[in-house]
Amino acid sequence: MKKTTKKTTPAAAKSAPAHKTVAPAPARKAAPAKKKAVASPSPATFVTAKVNIGFGNHLYVRGEGPGLNWDHGIAMDCTGADLWTTTVKGATIPVTFKVLVNDVTWCTGNDFTAEPGQSVTVIPVF
Repeated sequence: MKKTTKKTTPAAAKSAPAHKTVAPAPARKAAPAKKKAVASPSPATFVTAKVNIGFGNHLYVRGEGPGLNWDHGIAMDCTGADLWTTTVKGATIPVTFKVLVNDVTWCTGNDFTAEPGQSVTVIPVF
């Protein structure tokens, strides 16, 4: 028996189509950037107390509002012989407060109230 060898020829390569000109895809417009909703900062509420409490004493404020509580006072700044000030930042509802001498002695009368962003001057009585 005679062995025959079969010659294989590589498969005919698929002929490439004629050169085509392809237009670039239309450019996509960038989507507008989404703006983050930024809450406008609440205006500061300014509290001023007009009272002479004597040399060596300090005035404090306690109450309800950002940074305030009824258990511990926040020291006010002495800006004159009988003038004390503090700023409450971030209030969105009315600030209710009272002032104390040396964070011990409460002023008499009702609580004071200041609307957010308002500047109030109180004359506490001790």
